[in-house]
Amino acid sequence: MLPRAGKEFLVRIRFSWRPLFQGRYLLLTNTLSGGGMLALGDMLQQSREISKEPDRVRDWRRTGCMFMVGCSMGPLLHYWYGWLDRVYVGKAMSTVGKKVLVDQLIASPTIGMWYFLGMGVMEGHTLSEGWEEFKDKFWEFYKASTAVRADWCVWPAAQMINFYFLSPKFRVVYINFITLGWDTYLSYLKHRDGSHPTVAVSDSSTVDVQQEAPPLSKPVEEKT
Repeated sequence: MLPRAGKEFLVRIRFSWRPLFQGRYLLLTNTLSGGGMLALGDMLQQSREISKEPDRVRDWRRTGCMFMVGCSMGPLLHYWYGWLDRVYVGKAMSTVGKKVLVDQLIASPTIGMWYFLGMGVMEGHTLSEGWEEFKDKFWEFYKASTAVRADWCVWPAAQMINFYFLSPKFRVVYINFITLGWDTYLSYLKHRDGSHPTVAVSDSSTVDVQQEAPPLSKPVEEKT
């Protein structure tokens, strides 16, 4: 049998996590877990990239940007799920189904836009450039690719578990941890091109530049 001091230690460990899911600490937990898991997803993706290209150097600044954007998503999800629980009360299957549908139609594209705009700003690009990248990759993010088709196959099932079985205070942490594979995919989708799209320059600007170019001097004819 364990000595009394050992039992007290185990009891203390058992209940030490509870304040993290109560009151103001819940928002902090949701914020840090969002940043931590998105950063971990980027680290896994970079490890995959390095295994394919051994000369590649790990980009810790990129991971830091992922962490900051993930932290910014934490409060967004925190208040979003709180609003859903207030509007759709109860655990009836019809209520849970409404939550899943609203979450899929509204939260998913909003989070995608937030991610691309936030990463663009963190990497020193403008909001216009971030918006162009989001528009360019939206359907792949949301619908077209195999990974995004999982967004409609995996997410509804995961959210059914979330809304039906879990207490509201565990919703964001549950989503943050279950989306590790999705976070890895987001890192791949954001950085696979190795470049950031820029706003196209109009043809009129090109014409102006050509007009401003000095005329070529004619060669002097030799006198015979």
